[in-house]
Amino acid sequence: MNINGKRTVDDMHKELGLIMWDYCGMARNDAGLKTAIQKIQALREEFWENVSVSGNRKDFNQTLEKGYRLADYLEFGELLARDALMREESCGGHFREESQTEENEAKRDDEKFCHVAAWEYAGEGKDPIRNTEPLVFENVKLTQRSYK
Repeated sequence: MNINGKRTVDDMHKELGLIMWDYCGMARNDAGLKTAIQKIQALREEFWENVSVSGNRKDFNQTLEKGYRLADYLEFGELLARDALMREESCGGHFREESQTEENEAKRDDEKFCHVAAWEYAGEGKDPIRNTEPLVFENVKLTQRSYK
Protein backbone atom coordinates (compact mmCIF):
# COMPACT_ATOMS: atom_id res chain seq x y z
CA MET A 1 0.00 0.00 0.00
CA ASN A 2 3.00 2.31 0.46
CA ILE A 3 4.01 2.09 -3.19
CA ASN A 4 1.28 4.55 -4.27
CA GLY A 5 1.84 3.84 -7.96
CA LYS A 6 -0.25 4.67 -10.98
CA ARG A 7 -1.42 1.21 -12.15
CA THR A 8 -4.26 -0.69 -10.56
CA VAL A 9 -4.02 -4.30 -9.48
CA ASP A 10 -6.80 -5.20 -11.94
CA ASP A 11 -4.95 -3.52 -14.83
CA MET A 12 -1.76 -5.43 -14.10
CA HIS A 13 -3.69 -8.67 -13.63
CA LYS A 14 -5.28 -8.25 -17.06
CA GLU A 15 -1.85 -7.63 -18.59
CA LEU A 16 -0.51 -10.83 -17.03
CA GLY A 17 -3.53 -12.73 -18.35
CA LEU A 18 -2.91 -11.43 -21.86
CA ILE A 19 0.77 -12.44 -21.69
CA MET A 20 -0.20 -15.93 -20.60
CA TRP A 21 -2.88 -16.20 -23.30
CA ASP A 22 -0.64 -14.92 -26.10
CA TYR A 23 2.54 -16.85 -25.29
CA CYS A 24 1.73 -19.76 -22.93
CA GLY A 25 -1.60 -21.01 -24.21
CA MET A 26 -2.56 -24.22 -25.93
CA ALA A 27 -0.06 -23.67 -28.77
CA ARG A 28 3.40 -22.58 -27.67
CA ASN A 29 6.84 -22.06 -29.15
CA ASP A 30 10.35 -21.34 -27.95
CA ALA A 31 10.41 -17.67 -28.93
CA GLY A 32 6.99 -16.96 -27.42
CA LEU A 33 7.83 -18.65 -24.11
CA LYS A 34 11.07 -16.66 -23.84
CA THR A 35 9.11 -13.49 -24.59
CA ALA A 36 6.57 -14.39 -21.90
CA ILE A 37 9.32 -14.84 -19.29
CA GLN A 38 10.81 -11.45 -20.13
CA LYS A 39 7.43 -9.70 -20.11
CA ILE A 40 6.38 -11.29 -16.81
CA GLN A 41 9.69 -10.34 -15.17
CA ALA A 42 9.25 -6.75 -16.37
CA LEU A 43 5.63 -6.67 -15.17
CA ARG A 44 6.63 -8.07 -11.77
CA GLU A 45 9.30 -5.38 -11.43
CA GLU A 46 6.76 -2.71 -12.36
CA PHE A 47 4.25 -4.22 -9.92
CA TRP A 48 6.61 -3.64 -6.97
CA GLU A 49 7.36 -0.08 -8.14
CA ASN A 50 4.10 1.19 -9.64
CA VAL A 51 1.07 -0.65 -8.24
CA SER A 52 -1.77 1.33 -6.71
CA VAL A 53 -3.73 -0.29 -3.89
CA SER A 54 -6.66 1.80 -2.76
CA GLY A 55 -8.50 1.51 0.51
CA ASN A 56 -7.56 1.28 4.14
CA ARG A 57 -5.10 -1.23 5.57
CA LYS A 58 -7.05 -1.43 8.86
CA ASP A 59 -10.29 -2.63 7.29
CA PHE A 60 -11.08 -5.60 5.04
CA ASN A 61 -9.50 -4.57 1.76
CA GLN A 62 -10.26 -6.65 -1.33
CA THR A 63 -7.85 -4.64 -3.48
CA LEU A 64 -5.00 -5.45 -1.10
CA GLU A 65 -6.02 -9.11 -1.14
CA LYS A 66 -6.04 -9.07 -4.98
CA GLY A 67 -2.59 -7.47 -4.89
CA TYR A 68 -1.22 -10.32 -2.79
CA ARG A 69 -2.78 -12.84 -5.19
CA LEU A 70 -1.32 -11.03 -8.19
CA ALA A 71 2.16 -11.12 -6.63
CA ASP A 72 1.77 -14.91 -6.41
CA TYR A 73 0.40 -15.15 -9.96
CA LEU A 74 3.36 -13.21 -11.33
CA GLU A 75 5.77 -15.73 -9.81
CA PHE A 76 3.66 -18.71 -10.86
CA GLY A 77 3.17 -17.41 -14.41
CA GLU A 78 6.91 -17.09 -14.90
CA LEU A 79 7.47 -20.57 -13.48
CA LEU A 80 4.80 -22.02 -15.77
CA ALA A 81 6.49 -20.41 -18.79
CA ARG A 82 9.90 -21.72 -17.66
CA ASP A 83 8.51 -25.23 -17.30
CA ALA A 84 6.85 -25.09 -20.72
CA LEU A 85 10.11 -23.84 -22.25
CA MET A 86 12.03 -26.78 -20.80
CA ARG A 87 9.48 -29.32 -22.08
CA GLU A 88 10.41 -29.50 -25.76
CA GLU A 89 7.59 -31.83 -26.81
CA SER A 90 3.88 -31.82 -27.45
CA CYS A 91 1.89 -33.79 -24.92
CA GLY A 92 -1.29 -33.56 -22.96
CA GLY A 93 -3.35 -30.51 -23.86
CA HIS A 94 -0.43 -28.32 -24.93
CA PHE A 95 1.01 -28.20 -28.41
CA ARG A 96 4.65 -27.23 -28.84
CA GLU A 97 4.87 -25.88 -32.38
CA GLU A 98 8.44 -27.15 -32.83
CA SER A 99 7.33 -30.66 -31.89
CA GLN A 100 4.86 -31.94 -34.46
CA THR A 101 4.70 -34.71 -37.02
CA GLU A 102 4.62 -34.14 -40.78
CA GLU A 103 0.82 -34.39 -40.52
CA ASN A 104 0.83 -31.60 -37.89
CA GLU A 105 -0.01 -33.98 -35.06
CA ALA A 106 1.45 -33.53 -31.58
CA LYS A 107 4.83 -35.28 -31.33
CA ARG A 108 5.90 -36.78 -28.01
CA ASP A 109 9.47 -37.39 -26.87
CA ASP A 110 9.20 -40.06 -24.19
CA GLU A 111 12.96 -40.67 -24.13
CA LYS A 112 13.67 -37.14 -22.88
CA PHE A 113 10.43 -36.28 -21.10
CA CYS A 114 9.06 -39.38 -19.42
CA HIS A 115 9.42 -37.83 -15.97
CA VAL A 116 7.67 -35.61 -13.50
CA ALA A 117 9.29 -32.24 -12.80
CA ALA A 118 9.07 -30.15 -9.65
CA TRP A 119 10.59 -26.72 -9.24
CA GLU A 120 12.51 -25.69 -6.14
CA TYR A 121 12.79 -22.13 -4.87
CA ALA A 122 16.48 -21.16 -4.87
CA GLY A 123 16.23 -17.77 -3.17
CA GLU A 124 15.44 -14.17 -4.06
CA GLY A 125 16.85 -13.16 -7.43
CA LYS A 126 18.01 -16.68 -8.32
CA ASP A 127 16.64 -19.01 -10.99
CA PRO A 128 14.54 -21.86 -9.58
CA ILE A 129 15.97 -25.38 -9.69
CA ARG A 130 14.19 -27.99 -11.80
CA ASN A 131 14.12 -31.45 -10.21
CA THR A 132 12.95 -34.50 -12.14
CA GLU A 133 11.95 -38.03 -11.24
CA PRO A 134 11.44 -40.75 -13.89
CA LEU A 135 7.95 -42.06 -14.50
CA VAL A 136 7.58 -45.83 -14.60
CA PHE A 137 4.58 -47.41 -16.31
CA GLU A 138 3.81 -51.05 -15.59
CA ASN A 139 0.27 -51.43 -16.92
CA VAL A 140 0.04 -48.67 -19.51
CA LYS A 141 1.95 -48.39 -22.77
CA LEU A 142 3.03 -44.91 -23.83
CA THR A 143 1.70 -44.13 -27.32
CA GLN A 144 1.65 -41.27 -29.77
CA ARG A 145 -1.75 -39.53 -29.85
CA SER A 146 -3.51 -39.22 -33.19
CA TYR A 147 -6.68 -37.31 -34.03
CA LYS A 148 -7.15 -39.05 -37.38
